[in-house]
Formats: sequence, C-alpha cells, structure tokens
Amino acid sequence: MGLLLALTLPLHLIWTRKNPDYRVTPSELISEIKTRGYVWHISLYLAMFLFKAFTDYHNEPLKAMVGGFTHVVYSIEADLVFHIQERFRNDLVSEILSLHYLFAYLFIIWYPPMHYILSKDPDLADLAAMNYFVIYLLAVPFYLFFNVEVTSSFIPGVDALMYHDGWNIEFFTSNDPLDNGIPSLHVGLPISLLMIHRAYTRQRGIDISEWRHRGLDVFIMSNVAIYLFSILYLGIHWVSDVIPGLILAVICSRFCIYIQPILRGGGMRGALKVMRQNTRPILVSITVGAILLMGTVEGPGTNPANPDFRMEGDDVRLEILEVHSLDQPVIITVENLGQVTVQALLADIENVEPHADRGIIDFDSVIPMGTYSMLRPGSTWTLEYTPESITENKVILFKAATTESGVAEVSLLNEYPDSDTLLFSGFLISMFSFVIAGASIKRYPIK
Repeated sequence: MGLLLALTLPLHLIWTRKNPDYRVTPSELISEIKTRGYVWHISLYLAMFLFKAFTDYHNEPLKAMVGGFTHVVYSIEADLVFHIQERFRNDLVSEILSLHYLFAYLFIIWYPPMHYILSKDPDLADLAAMNYFVIYLLAVPFYLFFNVEVTSSFIPGVDALMYHDGWNIEFFTSNDPLDNGIPSLHVGLPISLLMIHRAYTRQRGIDISEWRHRGLDVFIMSNVAIYLFSILYLGIHWVSDVIPGLILAVICSRFCIYIQPILRGGGMRGALKVMRQNTRPILVSITVGAILLMGTVEGPGTNPANPDFRMEGDDVRLEILEVHSLDQPVIITVENLGQVTVQALLADIENVEPHADRGIIDFDSVIPMGTYSMLRPGSTWTLEYTPESITENKVILFKAATTESGVAEVSLLNEYPDSDTLLFSGFLISMFSFVIAGASIKRYPIK
C-alpha cells in the first residue's frame, strides 16, 4: 500500500503528460473532491473493506453446511495446472509473479479511480470505483456457497509458490480463505474495467487508440495477460475459474455503465426508481438464486466421500482456522479417505512461517510445536480447538506419510459455534448479487 501511494502521483504525471490541462493541481484537489462529490468514492472503499471482512467471516463456518466443489472442477481439468507449473518452474519467475500478483491487483483496485479524479474525469472515476464494488457483490454467493480450493491444495505435485513462503504466509492466512477459487476476480475485475473503457469511448465517439487514458488502458491489458498465466503458475486458480470471472465482468460492466449516469443525475432516489422499473426480472433472479443457494445447504458438496485436500510425496496442504468464539470450541474432524497414511498437525502460523520457503513447508520441523496425529487409511481424528485470543492464527497442516507412495486424500469438517446464524446473514448478503443480475437483464444496450 505504501508503494501504491508513492507511485500514484508519478504515474499520473507520466500518463497525463500529453494532456497537462486536464490535471487537477494540488491546490484544486480539495475543491474538486467537494464539487464532484468524490466523498462517496472514499466512503465506498471504506465500506468495501468492512464488507469484505464481514463476508470472509462467514466463509469457514458455512463450509460445514455447503461443503466444497473442488472435486467437480478437478474432474474437468485433472492435472493441467500441474503441467503448467512444472514446465515453467523457476525461482526468479516465482518471486516476480508473486510480487506482481499482490501489487497489480491492489493497484487496479486503487489507482484508476484516483487517476480519473486527478484527470478531471468524474464519470470514469464513478465507474472505476463502482466496478470494484459491484463485481465483488456479484462474486459473494460463489465465495460463500460454492467453495473451490486453490489448485495447490488439491492437485498432487502443485506447490503454493506464493502462499507457502516465509515472507507472506502469515499475511495470506490472515486475509485469504484459500477456497475462493471461483470466480477469479484477478481476471474479472480488470477485464470489467477494460469493457467499461470501451463502452465509455463508444458512447462518446472516441477512437480508443487516440483516447487520453490509453496509457492506463494498455497497462491494465498487459496485467490481465500476466494474470492469465500467473494465477495458474503460482498454484492458485483453475482454468475454469476464469470463465465465471469473465461472465461477472460482462454483467458488472453493463450494470455500471447503465446505473452510473442515473446515480449522477438522481442519486439513490433515481437508482431505486430504476430498480422498481425492473422489479419482475429482479424478483425472478432473486428467486432462482435463492433456490440455487438453498440447494447447496447439506447438498452434493457435503458428500463425505469427496476429498478436500489431496497430496503425495513432500506436498504439504494447509487449512486456516478462524476465531469466532473465545468460549465455545471449533470441532475439527479429519478423515483419511485414501489408501495412504496421512500426517495431520494443528499449529500456530508463527511456528510455520520460519519453515516455509518458495512453496515448500518443512513439515517435520513444525511437528514439535503443534498437536500431531497420524491417520491410517479410513481413520478419523477429532479434536476441539478453543482460541485464547482474537488475534490467534492457527492452521492445520496435512502431509502424506513419507514411507508410503501414492496420492493421499483427506476430508475436513470444521464446525463453528455460530454457523446457523451466519448461514442466514450469508444468505442475505448474497442477494445483492441477484439484484444486480436481475437489474441487468433489460434496459441494457451498450452502444
């Protein structure tokens, strides 16, 4: 974030060097924010920070009731990602792509609205800020009710090149559930913004090759190209994750282009009027969405015969435990579904961090600092975990027994004390997605 803030003004000067007359000077900035109503942009980002934290709080408890669908994706793609990582595996490439994965996504969230604010382009500032907000709302039901683990948790031989590294493993285990594979917003969010750019220029009869924001547009395009490779190489996404991301990008861009001038002209009252005009498709969308979500509760994703983690050889898999109560325990149930003995370990992430490097975790070095169990084929390990503080960060590690060959498979069930309550609120916050989808069905031509 410090790097983002430091680069904002220099990059803006570079990308607006041919159009200095459109720049907002430092002395004009406060006035520009007030005049153009940019306070809501700042408020939106703060709201999104809180909303994302609230959404993530639902993630682990709901998994006990909706299960996971990683095995479905694996049945389609098999080991494709493994071959991509193995073919291009290189330490320098891993470091560069890890840094890019972290920085560029935050950059695309943060910088475009700032660029347009500083370039006296309020419509695009609105659209860029809305893009982040809307596409995340669209993704919420996928993240909460259609869990898909990262490829480095399920495909034997695939390493978590970015997640399992000493310098950032604690950051990711604190901020990323590692099972929000579908959809890939690292692809969906920038592509949605690129589609907004094209719709915006077409509406105004501007040749995009001559557009004054063309430099930023090309930069975003180049980052999408890198992401299409890095999300697979780093052991994060599946190829299938890209398709829902593209679908959400289409819905998001069309909705933003449609609703932005209405919000600018009539505010929330105008937006509510539009919603009333689209009542029927919105209600249909909500009904269909509600049925789909209810179908996942205790549905096919909870089949105990489907593994959550798969590994062989030196693979180490990781599951995050969240803090939800200091009084009531999380009941953890691990079952060995395969024919290979599995080692399981409950440990503090601070003890794992020194033993993680470039996608590899030294499991044996962490054993003395955790609660350990050896699971024979068909056996189950059940334990209760009660956090001692709200800042505690525990994980469960899995590794196949080193004396045996073959693929080990494990199912994991974590039962949180507040899961029933969170099911209701998770269901409600998912409805925003279906409202947006319903409002996008008609009155939506992009010319």
